[in-house]
Amino acid sequence: MVGNSITITITFIIYLAGMMAIGVWAYRRTNNLEDYILGGRSLGAWPSALSAGASDMSGWLLLGLPGAAFASGLGAGWIGVGLLAGTYLNWLIVAPRLRTMSYNAGNALTLPQYFANRFEDHPSLRIISAIFILLFFLFYTSSGLVAGGKLFETVFGLDYTLAVAIGTLAIVSYTLFGGFLAVSWTDLVQGLLMVAALLIVPVLAMNAMDVSPMSAISAQNPAMTDIWTDGTGTALGFIGIVSSLAWGLGYFGQPHILARFKGIKSREAVKSARRIAVTWTALGLFGAMFVGVVGVGYFSDGLADGETVFIMLVEAVFHPVIAGFLLAAILAAIMSTADSQLLVSSSALTEDFYRAIFNPNADSESLVRIGRIAVVVIALIAFAISLDDESVVLELVAYAWAGFGAAFGPAIILSLFWERMNRQGCLAGIIVGGSTVVIWDLIGGPFGLYEIVPGFILATIAIIVVTLMTPPPSKKMEEVFNDSI
Repeated sequence: MVGNSITITITFIIYLAGMMAIGVWAYRRTNNLEDYILGGRSLGAWPSALSAGASDMSGWLLLGLPGAAFASGLGAGWIGVGLLAGTYLNWLIVAPRLRTMSYNAGNALTLPQYFANRFEDHPSLRIISAIFILLFFLFYTSSGLVAGGKLFETVFGLDYTLAVAIGTLAIVSYTLFGGFLAVSWTDLVQGLLMVAALLIVPVLAMNAMDVSPMSAISAQNPAMTDIWTDGTGTALGFIGIVSSLAWGLGYFGQPHILARFKGIKSREAVKSARRIAVTWTALGLFGAMFVGVVGVGYFSDGLADGETVFIMLVEAVFHPVIAGFLLAAILAAIMSTADSQLLVSSSALTEDFYRAIFNPNADSESLVRIGRIAVVVIALIAFAISLDDESVVLELVAYAWAGFGAAFGPAIILSLFWERMNRQGCLAGIIVGGSTVVIWDLIGGPFGLYEIVPGFILATIAIIVVTLMTPPPSKKMEEVFNDSI
């Protein structure tokens, strides 16, 4: 494919130019901090749904999950089942109430600000929330940069460091200027491109094979056709299946996804957005698994890096012009998540550190400027983390996903449905959930259990116990709650 790099390079440049054009358009519509962080709460169903989906799935949908299916076969599909269920439930039970309550609770723009306003907190709740956001987003954003490095390294034969640097520069450019609108509308385009590529590539690759993928897999390794085992034939067991399904719990605490719920133009638009989001997610997850399964049959001698199976199928089957657009789907997946993560991290630094602690009276223009500086700083730190070319995309995503899901998931759900919940309970849940994930990972993940499971459970218990042991919230917060349900 290196020999065709000029053709593919031109395709990538056209794609990036289109994304930058959207960034310029959004820049002209960004007048204040609310526009920059939430697009003025003006998004319709389509951009809200596809932006949430595209920013959620990231490069792992085209690299990590196909790689898992390539290595483990159909047993990797349990992750997809958990994610699809999580998508549906998040849009069903969280989105409508969060859209209303975040506005009623002082027009909260960021997740830490929502918690602080919801529970009439001093800066402590905002600061602790922002710390966990920055910690886990550094790993999450670096996973996207690693995916970008693998893309440019494999396709163009570039040095890995240079490849990561190019991807970082592209993402920062339009996030820096356009903010939430640029991120959301580019996500709409990128989400459509991602799902189209995931469905087209395995179908045409399968047509190029002499036998069906399942027959080829059965001939090579029958264990890979069994949903109850991994690629070695070892039974997944109860803990293995629970750990895979538990990915769905992560949805409730992802700040970049929750931001789409707050930015949608009305509560009434949520229902349409839910249908679009669930359909898109189902197609994307099916396509990603299909890519991995077809890859097993197509590359009978295996691959040096299973996470490049999508790239290698595109190289093997398509003309360079078509390949360029299909490979741009990987760049789309990377950009659609990394830009959202940079924006949320920037918002946390601007609103929940700078404004909350150092300059409460900062004007809107200076806050937007600080937010843009924060985007660059955070991107540079994530870039430094991503320079390890041995990093595995799925592992980085799994850690960050668990961190957010455990730290914020129980706090979000209970804050929307439990009137009695108070500041002390919320703070306890965030600290216990986030810390459990960090500690569980440091001690090696006992029993092979995904860290989000103990983190989510312990956070929920902490919220309930501490809330019941401390005074109830004020009458004012009870009114906010009742007006939002």
